[in-house]
Amino acid sequence: MSASVRRNDQRIIETSIPARLDALTWSGFHTRVVLALGITWILDGLEVTLAGALSGALKESPTLQFSNFDVGFSNSAYLAGAVCGALGFGWLTDRIGRKKLFFITLALYLTATAATALSWGVASYALFRFLTGAGIGGEYTAINSTIQELVPARYRGWTDLVINGSFWLGAALGATSAIVLLDPHLIGPDLGWRLAYLTGACLGLIVFVMRMWIPESPRWLMIHGHPEQAHAIVDDIERSVTGHVQAPRQAWPTIKLRMRDHTPLREVAHTLFSLYRQRSLVGLALMIAQAFFYNAIFFTFALVLTDFYGIAANRIGWYILPFAAGNFLGPLLLGRLFDTLGRRAMIAFTYGASGVLLALSGYLFSIGVLSAQTQTIAWMVIFFFASPAASAAYLTVSETFPLEVRALAIAVFYAIGTGVGGVAGPALFGALIDTGSRDSVFAGYLLGSSLMIAAAAIAWRYAVAAERRTLESVARPLAFVE
Repeated sequence: MSASVRRNDQRIIETSIPARLDALTWSGFHTRVVLALGITWILDGLEVTLAGALSGALKESPTLQFSNFDVGFSNSAYLAGAVCGALGFGWLTDRIGRKKLFFITLALYLTATAATALSWGVASYALFRFLTGAGIGGEYTAINSTIQELVPARYRGWTDLVINGSFWLGAALGATSAIVLLDPHLIGPDLGWRLAYLTGACLGLIVFVMRMWIPESPRWLMIHGHPEQAHAIVDDIERSVTGHVQAPRQAWPTIKLRMRDHTPLREVAHTLFSLYRQRSLVGLALMIAQAFFYNAIFFTFALVLTDFYGIAANRIGWYILPFAAGNFLGPLLLGRLFDTLGRRAMIAFTYGASGVLLALSGYLFSIGVLSAQTQTIAWMVIFFFASPAASAAYLTVSETFPLEVRALAIAVFYAIGTGVGGVAGPALFGALIDTGSRDSVFAGYLLGSSLMIAAAAIAWRYAVAAERRTLESVARPLAFVE
């Protein structure tokens, strides 16, 4: 047995694999991981943007003839699917590994997205959106777990934020597609939105090839009874980074772990809601606030522009492009600060700034002083801060709980956050927009603002300073042996 992994007869291993992974410098391997994982977020961004940008086309479709409520209901169905997918696939991710789930969830996403293009009514459209969301929800758990477990500690915050922020590259792609596909001079009103969903399914095929670049998590393997395989993967990573396997270092810390096949749900519940109760409070607060804030506003983005500013449905894409730019630039430019200034300061700052700016822009909207262009600029500035804030919620949950429950922790908090804040948000805002009252919509904005400011206060008081620390020091594995 290698000096990096030693085993005894009681299924206890002593390993330096975590230290070896964190000792690596940034390399082509890590770049490939970012690309292979980021493209899934690009697809999610494409999906969500199409749902928002196509809302006008769905209302004008001679086949579907959606109302504003139907649009909100279908978007809520997508989010409900994401909740169910996150929980089911999150449980599987911790039991059978990260890599296997990549392909299962991707296959579901591709099939359901293609089926959406064939929808014939509200019920079928909502069902296929539910299944698409289930695939994407499963991706959230596997991908965020993998980011934490493969990326060295000193790069972890920025990498996580940029990968999650790549959602907005997909949003820009979706907006551009909508501009072309919804142009009545090019494609008919009932064909453009169908082609838009087929575009997403076709792009998803590329991901199958890129996923081959990503190995199974060595950290997951070493706990689940495959230390030799974990060691071989780390050797391969080191060779790809440095050209050779790193020489053993006496200074490398080792940890002792008792290997296990799975973690019982009772132990998961005890870990999340008893052992790490305070961390769970922070995770829930961040997830609920960002889910309501994002989903309520973004899913009804097009409805506000069409109903209050009279923007034609086929022009919505032009307004989404600058909005998407602000959302991507936020994590890209502020992400480094999460690793330098620290998690608590930056989470509190980005959540608080988002909430205050939304309240201010909501007031200006309510008194009618904004145009479609200045409204879009306001949203662009708000989400420059809200985008890294939302990504930081996933970062916080995925790095502050033990490895054995990491994926399921992401799933549970994502599910609760999205269930409370996300599923209700689009339907609520759709109903508020249907009233035609700016004051009613402003009340919804104030609710989102209050949630973000409250989450900022909770993060400042209770969040863990996990920057530049190994995962095992932030949250000791449940399998740890003294």
